[in-house]
Amino acid sequence: MDIAFLDNLLLVVDTGSIAEAARRVGVTPAAIAQQVQALERELGVRLLVRAGRTVIPTEAGHRVIARARNLVREFADLKAFALEDETAGELRIGTITSALLSLLPDVLVAFARAFPKCKTLIRAGTSNELYETLQRGELDVAVCLHPAFALPKAYDWHLLREEPIVVLAPSKLKNEDPHELLRREPFIRYDRSLGGGKQADRYLRSARIVPHELFELNALMAIAMMVDRGLGVSLVPDIVSPLIASLKVAKIALPTPTEPRRFGVLWQKTSPRGRLIRGLLQCADDVLTNTGAGRRSKQKTETTRSSA
Repeated sequence: MDIAFLDNLLLVVDTGSIAEAARRVGVTPAAIAQQVQALERELGVRLLVRAGRTVIPTEAGHRVIARARNLVREFADLKAFALEDETAGELRIGTITSALLSLLPDVLVAFARAFPKCKTLIRAGTSNELYETLQRGELDVAVCLHPAFALPKAYDWHLLREEPIVVLAPSKLKNEDPHELLRREPFIRYDRSLGGGKQADRYLRSARIVPHELFELNALMAIAMMVDRGLGVSLVPDIVSPLIASLKVAKIALPTPTEPRRFGVLWQKTSPRGRLIRGLLQCADDVLTNTGAGRRSKQKTETTRSSA
């Protein structure tokens, strides 16, 4: 029995969708379906049934899944302990999309050089999704926003960057008053279900600004491109990404200081992959030091194409 098949079965159950599980793993839905069918043949029972637009476990599936979680976790821990004193093994990283499109690629380059024998698995998700996945033992580290609650003592946190929210506007508007822009220009809202979107919404309410809202989406890179195309302005975390370096957009600081969005690395203190996690943290700190993008971004007006 292939442990990876069991791991993907658990992902299907947790997401309720073969297509979503395939997207997160980076394979086709057909490949995931074939893995589930292989498990069903080997175990001699049907594991999943369709319920509307989702899939749910059968009665036998529930029994298998309860044991499968422990098997997957124990196998991963066994492999990690076997390689405890080695610079090899496997590291499962979960990350928010904005980190994956900004800081993380450079960190992974440094990490791959420092640990060439380590296999790195990467899964994207929201901070809440990543925290839940980390709790279930399906991730080793999560690059995410700091939870809004006090962390349990079993977890450790390493801050990577603090990002205040800024007005993102076409570069030709860089010298205008940020509040006036938010009141006057079409508004592209960052998804209010996400941490940065919630911060932006709180700021608008506190400043008593009712924007002329045209769009709402959860992709910061897409928002930057829409601003570059003249579709409006936005209120977003001040991320640093090479992907927006060629865009003609300005980041305009707000007149009232805001609580920054804090993202970093979260992991369980007793993780058997401690050596690899410490190596990842060191690589991240080195990249931040070399690029000057770490800890706290400055609240000032910047125009991209020359600076993002």
